Amino acid sequence: MRILIVEDETKVASFIKRGLEEEHYAVDVAEDGKEAVELVDSYDYDLAILDIMLPELDGLSVLSHIRSVGKSTPVILLTAKDMVEDKVKGLDMGADDYLTKPFAFEELLARIRVLLRRGKPEESLKLSIADLVLDPVTHKVTRDGNKISLTAKEYSLLEYLLRNQGRVLTRTMISEHVWDIKHDTFTNVIDVYINYLRNKIDKGHSKKLLHTIRGVGYKLEE
Repeated sequence: MRILIVEDETKVASFIKRGLEEEHYAVDVAEDGKEAVELVDSYDYDLAILDIMLPELDGLSVLSHIRSVGKSTPVILLTAKDMVEDKVKGLDMGADDYLTKPFAFEELLARIRVLLRRGKPEESLKLSIADLVLDPVTHKVTRDGNKISLTAKEYSLLEYLLRNQGRVLTRTMISEHVWDIKHDTFTNVIDVYINYLRNKIDKGHSKKLLHTIRGVGYKLEE
């Protein structure tokens, strides 16, 4: 999943970015509201973490822009302790949640997990297809009960495929959700990682799950 952090405090942004990347999320950072708007208009994010106090354009203005262009991207606001009015205003404007600084990183992760699975109450937190299971909390991946060891990028790729199983995903879509903005979309790195992943989840199994749709992209399907 690809997350946008909008935070002008470099240390705070770096702390959140590093922690989220360790959890296998692809992360982009904007240091001001104007840059955030440009990124939101250019990329499709799965979630945004948005500080309210920003240079150039404040966080609530960025939130207003996100909603005005019709994007339903879940947004978590970062606020100071005494900004109750801004919290209320942000929620009324379409924010999904907020955290007060300073906050525990584990709480941020829990709130992200809740928002990413929102609207899917019938589904458990674990992602699965056939006998392949991925647990986003423990990061454990198994097939037919056997543990599969994945690199961080292989894990992120599999999670994205599982969240969109049955859907054909183009290389551009995969790049936008699994890699950050620094990724060169003209390289064959996605095809390479697809092959790495295929060897780990399909090799030795009669039922293949990861399929190539020639000229289009890839699909995870029974």
